[in-house]
Amino acid sequence: MRQERKFKKRHCKYCEMKVDYIDYKDVNGLKFSLSERYKIMPRRLTGNCKRHQELVTIAIKRARQTAFIPYIVDRKNVIDSQF
Repeated sequence: MRQERKFKKRHCKYCEMKVDYIDYKDVNGLKFSLSERYKIMPRRLTGNCKRHQELVTIAIKRARQTAFIPYIVDRKNVIDSQF
């Protein structure tokens, strides 16, 4: 018999704050949707709804284009900073 895990339902923080536009210049706000290697985290981990996840993705891509956020992080520096 399989046991099913009950996961805590995540709520979209942008829906709770009633945000219509996510600014690409707000780097600190966008970092919550990025992993330590600066990859965009999926909806199931961030808890964003589909609409706001798309807006976050567009904002992160714009911030990368204007050099507010790096595209990639040097793996050597990531490993050194963890120890």
